[in-house]
Amino acid sequence: MFSVKDMMMRLTDVFNKNPNSNIGKLISILHGQLNDLNDTFETIREWRNIDKARGTTLDRFGSNIVQPRGAATDEVYRVLLKSKIARNLSKADINTIIRVLALALDCDYSDIRIKPKYNDPNEPEPAALSLIRVPIKRLNEVGMSPMQFGQIIQKTVAAGVRVAQIELSGTFRLSSVYDQLEHDQFGLSDPAMTTGGSLGEVFVPGYDYSLPI
Repeated sequence: MFSVKDMMMRLTDVFNKNPNSNIGKLISILHGQLNDLNDTFETIREWRNIDKARGTTLDRFGSNIVQPRGAATDEVYRVLLKSKIARNLSKADINTIIRVLALALDCDYSDIRIKPKYNDPNEPEPAALSLIRVPIKRLNEVGMSPMQFGQIIQKTVAAGVRVAQIELSGTFRLSSVYDQLEHDQFGLSDPAMTTGGSLGEVFVPGYDYSLPI
């Protein structure tokens, strides 16, 4: 954005170009208004991105793809919007499901692992999937419950396929050195709780309040 000095230099020499002159003060007021307008246009440009948009602008994205917000926060709603866009293009195979979930959670494909249960050695089940690795950290960051995430997964798989179990993976693991603590991204937390691994959990779909998907 150009400065007040740049605007003053565009005037002919018949004008007093001192910034403290009347014309200089008028140009300064105009410059402030143009700056505000430029900031507004920049916000409009940035908010075309789902990751940066907020409030009613996200609702407009939802209207375009028929994805209501319900009571979801902006963070959860972004996940709903991304997953809905990806589901619209989904072929319902395992690789596509991984791409949908990775896009919705903004994580790497390698962070998600899906296993069909038809060949499960303990509890085989046809037309069922088990998500044995999903990053719980991303769910915590957006404030989405395992049940709500399970809804998205169930809407992503093919009709008639059941999501039997979801394992939300953490990073915690035991020390590699006997009788010695390790404070890093895998071990126990330090006193300030700035390092340390995260615990995981296993979620079996049950009852909870639903997202509008």
